[in-house]
Amino acid sequence: MTSNDVEIRHYTSADAAELREALMDVYREVYADSIADDPFNGVERFGRGLDGWSSRPGWTCTVAYDGDQVVGYAYGAPLPEDAAWWRGLLDQVPEDVVRETGTRTYAISELMVRVPWRKTGTARRLHDELLAARHEERATLLVRQSHPKVRALYESWGWKVLGDLRPRIPDAPLFDAMLLPLDAK
Repeated sequence: MTSNDVEIRHYTSADAAELREALMDVYREVYADSIADDPFNGVERFGRGLDGWSSRPGWTCTVAYDGDQVVGYAYGAPLPEDAAWWRGLLDQVPEDVVRETGTRTYAISELMVRVPWRKTGTARRLHDELLAARHEERATLLVRQSHPKVRALYESWGWKVLGDLRPRIPDAPLFDAMLLPLDAK
């Protein structure tokens, strides 16, 4: 199986209610091992996050299908001018690096692929298609520091680590905040 075996479809916030249960089902499957043991990965918390992200202006989502079956997805939205995204940054970086204008940075909130379709190129296709039509100058995402293979994958796609970040959310893990210039896609 290759990524060519899946179809990628594009969605916006107008489609969020229709997509919600399918996205939740994939989340439950992908995170099945950690949902019970890790409150940060709880299904209810994820659902609230999904609802919050999908209601943001500019939210977009790419979904991979094998026939009628959802096999993975990626979604995000532009960071607003008053974005809280950088507030948990633990490393000192110049203020102009984290200053948001509302049109400067697209944040990828989630990218996940079900096990049978991993290592097929599907994640890369979801990523690339999510970012293909973006007009922002850069993208950002967070990768748990406990997942170095995931960080290495993003680095192989051109992402650079900006610094350590711990979201101001109870029980949040430590993340690598990453940036990608969008002209580098």
